[in-house]
Amino acid sequence: MLDSPYVRRAAISLRLLGVPFTHRPLSVFRNFDEFQSINPLVKAPTLRLDDGTLLTESGLIIDWAETLSDQPSLMPSEPTQRLRALRLISIAIAANEKTVQIVYEHKRAPEKRDADWLQRVEGQLHAAYDLLERELDGVNGWLFGTAPTQADVSIAVAWGFTQLEVAEVVDAKAYPRLVGFSQHAEQHPDFVALPPV
Repeated sequence: MLDSPYVRRAAISLRLLGVPFTHRPLSVFRNFDEFQSINPLVKAPTLRLDDGTLLTESGLIIDWAETLSDQPSLMPSEPTQRLRALRLISIAIAANEKTVQIVYEHKRAPEKRDADWLQRVEGQLHAAYDLLERELDGVNGWLFGTAPTQADVSIAVAWGFTQLEVAEVVDAKAYPRLVGFSQHAEQHPDFVALPPV
């Protein structure tokens, strides 16, 4: 499902790389048995190749797609820029993980929630977005030139996911650069083609 930041990140990246695919919107909850018949791990995203090979984990799917593409890489090749991109991607992925943890903790009955742990995770989520907000100072458009890179995709998808799921935890007004950056990204045709809902 495209409400998963991992699925959406992989799908947008495949489109940007010009790698054709068919998206099957299966829920790991509502479509568990059908998903299990495709991948016994029931892990999203799952990419099934024509020969039946399965790949899971968005980073691995994107890495594989990079080897097939005749489009420019989504990663900068210059070492300093590549290191910065990797750092930004890792922060965005951490934001995804913390958002998911908050969502799942709230699925528990209120009396079973761990308030101290939830406070810690919320603090980690804010720390991730504080870092990304600072990194976007002076950015007008894309991070590394005239086209979106993996860092752009990862940041915009993470921000959209957090705002979709736990906007009450991360107040958008406190992150104007992230809001503007994500609005810019969401206007790109490959984002528009794969909305999070």
